[in-house]
Amino acid sequence: MSINKRQFLKIGGAAVASLSLSPALAAGSTSKPISSGSSALKNIIGDVLPISPDERKARIAKAQRLMVEHNIAALILEPGAAMDYFSGIQWWRSERLTAVIIPREGEIGVVCPFFEEPSIRESLAVGKDVRVWQEHESPYALVKQILLERGVAKSGANLAFEHTVRYFVLKGVMELANDMQDLRAEPITLGCRMFKNTHELQLMHKANEITLNAYAHVWSNLQLGMDQNEVKSMMSSAQSQLGGSSVWNMALFNEASAYPHGTRQSQTIREGSIVLMDCGCAVEGYQSDISRTFVFGEPNKQQSKIWNTVRKGQSIAFETAQLGAAAGKVDDAVRQYYVSQGLGPAYKLPGLSHRTGHGIGMEGHESVNFVHGETELLKTGMCFSNEPGIYLPGEFGVRLEDCIYMSSKGPQWFTVPPDSLTDPIGKLAALPL
Repeated sequence: MSINKRQFLKIGGAAVASLSLSPALAAGSTSKPISSGSSALKNIIGDVLPISPDERKARIAKAQRLMVEHNIAALILEPGAAMDYFSGIQWWRSERLTAVIIPREGEIGVVCPFFEEPSIRESLAVGKDVRVWQEHESPYALVKQILLERGVAKSGANLAFEHTVRYFVLKGVMELANDMQDLRAEPITLGCRMFKNTHELQLMHKANEITLNAYAHVWSNLQLGMDQNEVKSMMSSAQSQLGGSSVWNMALFNEASAYPHGTRQSQTIREGSIVLMDCGCAVEGYQSDISRTFVFGEPNKQQSKIWNTVRKGQSIAFETAQLGAAAGKVDDAVRQYYVSQGLGPAYKLPGLSHRTGHGIGMEGHESVNFVHGETELLKTGMCFSNEPGIYLPGEFGVRLEDCIYMSSKGPQWFTVPPDSLTDPIGKLAALPL
């Protein structure tokens, strides 16, 4: 009896997916992750160290140096990645203001509702100045009080707001600090968050290890007739069991794979189906983002051609992303190659209808992007996705996505892309040291 490649892999499925990456694989071996099934998936984050209070203090000190450099008196943050980055506070946004104020010099201040103070202090990693407001009081008065006590609420001084701060918050603060000027805080927030240190890179590496292992598990367990919800559930469970938090997943089959971010169409796996997945998780707040495209059964010539073209696009992006290059040149180089293959031009379909990549860190999408016209120069510590997909409307789409970081020697992979559609997982790159 003859068997095809997919059947062969199913027979040997126990040798495809992974509980955790072996030391050889973690060091960049070409070995595949090994596993035997969802019940055997084990948590692999036991050796992870969280960001320490001293690290957060160093971040605040850097922000304060940048504030002096850019003539900014203080920085205002609402709950989100930036607040967590500097203070450790993990909270959500509501109509009740919780804010962190980082002055140009001196201790940070926190403003929150009275009844939320115990919860806020649970994750606060630095500073002790937490000021509370009652339901009938103005939280903005407390913000101004902190500015006055730190000696930065001076006429004409610049008050910087992190770019996601809501308008009603900005308006409430500025109505009381009306002799100050409001500015965008990107010179401070991006000047800190855009450049990851070794510890941050290690956390991202672990998140990518989890997602890659989960892909190996899913690939070895795909079955005829599965719908997208079944596949997403399997991927979600695998990432969670491996230790990932804030897990997210997308699965698109057949014609639906030509929609980069999905469709409501009902989808099931059949022989020859394209299965496009885009998934990730977080470890201590730091994100992974990996896309893989499989074929269930034997790929046809067009599927193989487009997959190989995308893989070549990834290589071109990686090779172009050199220190000192403008980030937009990465996108330009990929599109130039695609045009030579009869795709595009620019964002036209069939071709690449989205940017080649985006910044990544504590948020899945951060500045800077691999997109046409981006003039920001690539520097050590920047991190990006590399995902130059190709989409053929009415037929299928292919996306391969692996994240990279800029080292002192140039671009480095977190996960090395696969080289073959018949062996479509890839491998974990060496741990950033």
